[in-house]
Amino acid sequence: MAVFQCFLNVFSYKIKILKKMNYKLIKNIVFSCFFLIFLNSCGKDFFKYSSSKDNPVRGLERAKKNVAEGKGISLNKIRKSKTTYEFSTSNPLWRASLDILDFIPMSTVDYSGGTIVSDWYTDGTQNNESIKITLRFLSNEIQAGSLKVVVHKKKCSVNQNCSISLIDNSILVDELQRSILRRAALIQKEQSENKKKK
Repeated sequence: MAVFQCFLNVFSYKIKILKKMNYKLIKNIVFSCFFLIFLNSCGKDFFKYSSSKDNPVRGLERAKKNVAEGKGISLNKIRKSKTTYEFSTSNPLWRASLDILDFIPMSTVDYSGGTIVSDWYTDGTQNNESIKITLRFLSNEIQAGSLKVVVHKKKCSVNQNCSISLIDNSILVDELQRSILRRAALIQKEQSENKKKK
């Protein structure tokens, strides 16, 4: 009797599993039918054959055709803020720095990073000493806090042992910063006068 009861329990368990499987199967069949009906209601032109004679193969030609037909999306209508791009030739502080340092060979000039780094420079009077000038642009405004001037001095002995030191608060650093700011103010004035003429 216990064996029969065990068999009945296993059999009833299998029936429950079959019912759940049938429910999932029926649910999938109904969903597939609705999907096929929905797809069929799209009309006969939904899956229209497209000839390469009617549609250009090249991307640029296809884009021109879509624009002519009014298809596609324009980002100008979505974008609400205006972006202004400032190039190095229109930045007075940048131009002034290059004008002032035009006698020194440059190692790195990176407008996007906001740095100008000169190569080691010697004026010829002292062959064992040279300087390296680094300019860091902190903003585009013409003011003392917009520009950081760093000067390094390299002193080499006869047997080519060199030592490099940072020159802080020197006349050279102050004079470079003042000259660049003065020149930038003149460039900005020239730019504003040219805009007024136009």
